[in-house]
Amino acid sequence: MKFGPIAIEEAEGAVLAHATTAGEKRFRKAHRLSAEDVSVLKRAGVSQVVAAMLASDDLGEDAAAQRIAEGMRFSGIEVRPAATGRVNLHARASGIFTVSAAMIDAINAVDPAITIATLAQHAPVEKGQMVATVKIIPFAVASALVDTVMKICAGGEIFAVNAYRPVRVGVIQTVLPGIKPSVLDKTLRVTEARLARSGGRLTAERRTPHEIAPVAEAAASLARDNDLVVIFGASAMSDFADVVPAAIERAGGTVVRAGMPVDPGNLL
Repeated sequence: MKFGPIAIEEAEGAVLAHATTAGEKRFRKAHRLSAEDVSVLKRAGVSQVVAAMLASDDLGEDAAAQRIAEGMRFSGIEVRPAATGRVNLHARASGIFTVSAAMIDAINAVDPAITIATLAQHAPVEKGQMVATVKIIPFAVASALVDTVMKICAGGEIFAVNAYRPVRVGVIQTVLPGIKPSVLDKTLRVTEARLARSGGRLTAERRTPHEIAPVAEAAASLARDNDLVVIFGASAMSDFADVVPAAIERAGGTVVRAGMPVDPGNLL
């Protein structure tokens, strides 16, 4: 592709780099000039235009972006039509975005003319949200470069939106003297709202004393009819044998980990 000032007599087929006016007629940026367009510009006194002239082995920006997007392997994502050298990809459902950073880096290293931008690994997304975009920077790109990108795309899944799986959730809240029911009610409302984001549903709640036996009994009961049981302790865990982990084991569960390397939330 050649880019720069082009004499109007040689501009047929060129792609305008800037909007150009000829009398009352205005040609938009990226417009490909026809023979008639050239005649209109000449009559208006335009002697040259700044434009791109594509070579025989070039792909236009839209065609190149569309080809790359359609050559990528992904799931849970839809491709929107190309426009201005860009193809946007959107989530088909709400979920978690995953991406192969190595493949993205490899594609972006092929040539500055070809770029792919995505959300971060494990980003939560909503249905319809844009998760990635393919953008061709100039008006055209050599087809050989696109071929190189296509080979990288053939190497595996480049990204995906992993849709949330709706789950049934039972909640246990332990109670100690002095805890107000309004606090427990608020915890329940907040939990329901959080579950709704991923299509989850709170099916039942149990409020028990902060003791091993009643918590274990409630957990075993709720586990029979739910995919997940969430336990809110009235007192933070102070030992790996404290009430909540001990109750999980008594109910037939296994404590995989107690305490997490996060803040807030160390005592999860």
